[in-house]
Amino acid sequence: MNFIVSSTQLLNHLQTVSRVISTKNTMAILENFLFSLDGNNLTITASDVETTMTTTFEVDSASGSGVVAIESKRLLNILKEFSEQPLTFNIDDASMKIDIVWENGKSSVQGINGADFPQVQSLQDGASNVEITTDALLQGLTKTLFAASTDEFRPVMTGVFVELSGGKAKFVATDAHKLVCYSRSDVKTESDGSFIFPPKPANLLKGILPKDDGMVSLSFDNKNAIVKFNDYTLICRLIEGSYPNYQAVIPTDAPRKLTIDRAELCSSLRRVSVCSNQANNLIKLSIMANQLTVSAQDIDFSVSAHERVKCLYEGEEMEIGFKSSYLIEILSNLSCSEVVINLSDPNRAGTFIPLDKNDADEDVLMLLCPMQL
Repeated sequence: MNFIVSSTQLLNHLQTVSRVISTKNTMAILENFLFSLDGNNLTITASDVETTMTTTFEVDSASGSGVVAIESKRLLNILKEFSEQPLTFNIDDASMKIDIVWENGKSSVQGINGADFPQVQSLQDGASNVEITTDALLQGLTKTLFAASTDEFRPVMTGVFVELSGGKAKFVATDAHKLVCYSRSDVKTESDGSFIFPPKPANLLKGILPKDDGMVSLSFDNKNAIVKFNDYTLICRLIEGSYPNYQAVIPTDAPRKLTIDRAELCSSLRRVSVCSNQANNLIKLSIMANQLTVSAQDIDFSVSAHERVKCLYEGEEMEIGFKSSYLIEILSNLSCSEVVINLSDPNRAGTFIPLDKNDADEDVLMLLCPMQL
């Protein structure tokens, strides 16, 4: 089989799907791209067994059809050295030898029989289907992934829990210290359902989803999910198990309400936290009517710092402690000028909500557990 393709177009597609390839593969063939030619359509597949990504696009011209596996690292290194120009791929169907020909030269590499490449996972009958905008899915993953756990002994908490109900989609992530719940109301669902997105495909989508208003087709059963957008398809194995009841930890009664400039508080925390104890990063918030005092100290090294920040506060005066790195992370992942922090008492979690919405279709709530002062 033979085909002619733009070097830039091919490199762009290969670099996108190559993110799936693992550095520690259980099968040698997974270090390769799978090329499949059908008419003028070229499909490229990369996989690590758990996650597979494919892309299909039209080449300039082609003859014959078939499949061949090509070493990913070598092919990428070859293509990176080209400026925009047409490349001709001549593939011997018997020996799997591949000649890559350009205007002034040629490179020959050895391919592998594509029949040995693992089969792509398929969905069971009765799978659920969802239509969601790329922006909604991108924001759902971006706003939540940072809060997911990295503890491999609790795998269900390492992913993003996606819950679909009544035309709404909720994205939830937690590591038992912090929790994020991001909701979208601009989702078209055929039925209610839920699943847990593993961290690798979630991060892949976060990095490659286009920032536009295009649509994403999302289908899933109890084991696998398929995400389709533009020329790409991502297939992944879902995390099996029951996600914790996240609703139970969100406080329903918080009599203390603090409204403050998000960026100003974040900057203050970064300055003051330099003097916090490096073992626990504890930072203390002392709150009264129109003033918040941020303070930290490290007794072992005789260092301390404090800073006052203007705010609006409703409720009794209180002091509460947080891990500074977690608190900065929460504030950095909110897209708003002012944030509302709802508190009940120093031993219960506080919730963080944007004062003004950037998008009428979204709601975001972040939660952080306090530390003992």
